[in-house]
Amino acid sequence: MAEISRRTVLTATGAGAVGALAAPAAGAAPAPPSSRRHRTHHPRPVPEPLKVPEAIGSGGAVSSVDPYASEVGIQVLRSGGNAVDAAIAMAATLGVTEPYSCGLGGGGFLVYHQTRTGRTWTINGRETAPASFTDTSLTDGAGNALPFDATVSSGLSVGVPGTPLTWEVAARQFGRRSLRQLLRPAEELARRGFVVDAYYRSHTESNEERFRRFPETARVYLPGGRVPDVGDTMRNPDLADTYALIRRHGVGELYRGRVARAIVDEVRNPTTAPGVDVYRGQLTMRDLERYRTPVQAPTRVRYRDHDVRGMDVPSSGGIAVGQILLLMRAYEERTGRRVRDLPEADYYHWFSEASATAFADRNRYVGDVPDVPVDELLSAGYARERALLFDPQRAMARPVPFGSPDGDYDDAPGAGGRQGQPTQGQSTTHLNVVDRWGDVVSYTLTIEQTGGSGITVPGYGYLLNNELTDFDFVPLTPGVPDPNLPGPGKRPRSSMSPTVVLRDGRPEVTAGTPGGATIITSVAQILLGYLDRDLDLVDAIAAPRLSSRNAAEGADLGLATSPVGVELTARGHRLSPQRWIGNASGVAVEGRSLVAAAETVRGDGGAARVVRGRRGHGRH
Repeated sequence: MAEISRRTVLTATGAGAVGALAAPAAGAAPAPPSSRRHRTHHPRPVPEPLKVPEAIGSGGAVSSVDPYASEVGIQVLRSGGNAVDAAIAMAATLGVTEPYSCGLGGGGFLVYHQTRTGRTWTINGRETAPASFTDTSLTDGAGNALPFDATVSSGLSVGVPGTPLTWEVAARQFGRRSLRQLLRPAEELARRGFVVDAYYRSHTESNEERFRRFPETARVYLPGGRVPDVGDTMRNPDLADTYALIRRHGVGELYRGRVARAIVDEVRNPTTAPGVDVYRGQLTMRDLERYRTPVQAPTRVRYRDHDVRGMDVPSSGGIAVGQILLLMRAYEERTGRRVRDLPEADYYHWFSEASATAFADRNRYVGDVPDVPVDELLSAGYARERALLFDPQRAMARPVPFGSPDGDYDDAPGAGGRQGQPTQGQSTTHLNVVDRWGDVVSYTLTIEQTGGSGITVPGYGYLLNNELTDFDFVPLTPGVPDPNLPGPGKRPRSSMSPTVVLRDGRPEVTAGTPGGATIITSVAQILLGYLDRDLDLVDAIAAPRLSSRNAAEGADLGLATSPVGVELTARGHRLSPQRWIGNASGVAVEGRSLVAAAETVRGDGGAARVVRGRRGHGRH
């Protein structure tokens, strides 16, 4: 049973200034640390770059949700850095401008493809549970799940952060620049400040009550005791000092040094406002010291003449995205029709059925456990067997039963149990880079819920994750093995789906998005739109999304009430209207051109950049 603990800035807009921060001299010395509590000098803020949803050109390309991050990334490429260098610098910048979605207190998954060798590596930066965790750690001691919302905003939800070590491993093994250089733009931006936009303000406002439960979080993210207004400058000198500390002494400070001790102390005994009680966490210094970020092989799926590479366990992203694609191909074989030729209602129906089927198998088989049947789940034979459930005219009853990925595909298409949908947060962020050498990075990183656990490391300026709430608190179905129960040192199952697609051995497109479990459906839909439906990448990203996760189906941008939505409802689909699903971005390689693309509407638009731009629009 969990323990309870009680322990008793403002200006301008414009563009261009970020670039000066992004190309530090090779021997640049770290900025001197400043006092954490008593600063009177406020440096000039960095003007806000423009959000542009599509950029076409050559020499390198980046895309993300945030114009500051994209501007930093493109400047790293322009100054000779490679895709990994740009990705790290962008991620560190997002830790400043998107602190409720990612940062030093979280984790993520990075996919890197090197064109010269044809090899793809992935870095598993997923957070880990304490060594003391068991399969009952998120229960009340009587077999009942702890209240989800109360667990989120507590020390009990915090796993060992993986992001800092991900950056160090990526820079050391695959980058051309040192981490010391790559963190400088983010340090400067945190110190000088960025211009608050409507997206940042809305996320702060929605978390205001929760942030006030933790005095340090309120001090950092509610400056002057209020939610910043659009157009204000948001500074985080504590985070700037933390980046400077890492630049001087390395990320070991966050796993073995004084920052690590501050993390452990705060997680185990959270500092809260008077009258606020939260669960204590279980992290120890030993948990942080033992943390590693494995470099793993990607998942691989052959879809037509495309080679789709993604993230293996503990992410379910590469598996589920791949399975959706294989199921769509199997539906073609069953019906004699092509995905590219389907009317909109048929296309969304097919996609919904494939997604629900993939999620049934994901929830039953995928987690941080031995012997996940990845090869079978990603086999064409298994997809054909599961496709026998498909009715071209009628939605399957939800939840769809899981199948038997046992290698014998003359069986019934699935007679397993019908399981519910796990709870999962909706935050995260994603970035993409293609450099002058044709190398590609697709990187999704997170602190889980928007605002993570709500707990800020005192004096260090960043939020801690609530990633352990990605575990299933109790088994989804009594009597059915659950691969995603908590355990000692275990990594929670993730839906993050950074993806790189090759054709004839060359990069073709990369994409990813935030959105919790909707990440899987969003990425699969973007790939189908681009690869099959003949959409330009920016249009594939902008298209209305359907997210069918083996329960009610989310539908955004008016899809639920459109004529297509009405027809889907008539076929038995239960559509749930949502404003936005995801906030995606990607880069396509089209001949000698690079096409960077981001959202046009969702998240108030994204930020695409190329090193050398040209006029034109997509491949049509």
